[in-house]
Amino acid sequence: MYQYLTVEKRDGVAWITFRRPGQLNAMNRVFMDEIVDAFHSVNQDEEVRVVLVTGEGRSFMAGADIKEYASQTDEEFLAFQKKGWQLYDEAEKGEKPFIAVVNGFALGGGFEIAAACDMIIASEEAQFGLPEVHLGLVPGGGGTQRLIQKIGINRVREILYLGGRYTAAKMLEWGIVNYIVPAEQLKDYAQELAAKLARRSPMAIAQLKKLAYLSTCPMGLEERMEEEGKSLYMLFHTPLAQEKIKNFANKK
Repeated sequence: MYQYLTVEKRDGVAWITFRRPGQLNAMNRVFMDEIVDAFHSVNQDEEVRVVLVTGEGRSFMAGADIKEYASQTDEEFLAFQKKGWQLYDEAEKGEKPFIAVVNGFALGGGFEIAAACDMIIASEEAQFGLPEVHLGLVPGGGGTQRLIQKIGINRVREILYLGGRYTAAKMLEWGIVNYIVPAEQLKDYAQELAAKLARRSPMAIAQLKKLAYLSTCPMGLEERMEEEGKSLYMLFHTPLAQEKIKNFANKK
């Protein structure tokens, strides 16, 4: 179905694997269209509870294909950026939890995809960075904004201004990465975590994801608390919650 990625589903978990290893999974226009379509499809798939995103070869994703950048017209460049916003929104705002399983380089747009996910599991060999400054550019997929929601602004300034590469250990220390796993255990660990999440109520997870996102939005605390209360009230009246509450009360 896709030229540059595959989607595999089992036991409520969807694996999306970027497969352009000869170019370190760099993202051209066709590739980006495929990612948007795949992300949207799994978000709409009722059988999918959790989405794992990873890369083939030495790279998770090395960002945009700079060779294609060089040949883009103004219209093509703007269209590419707007399509990218849709890509990140699918991961960040969809109801399903997205987990980035970072096997190697996560640079530029690759780092931004990981940052848009709900969690990051990284191989010990993974490297992260936003190198756009070396081209006289800035990130265009939320790199200047999403990281500031996750870590202190001075750390983000360092990442952006220097354009360097950072180890998984450093990203764990700074609170961007959730877990570091030996390379040979990465996929098994990710599958186990996803299976645990898949056993949770999908309605509750969807509400939790929405509420977590709202915490980063420019809304007043009172308004966010009201949204939290609405979610709780709605879930309280679902058959699943009523059954679990009664079972807990009866100590079953």
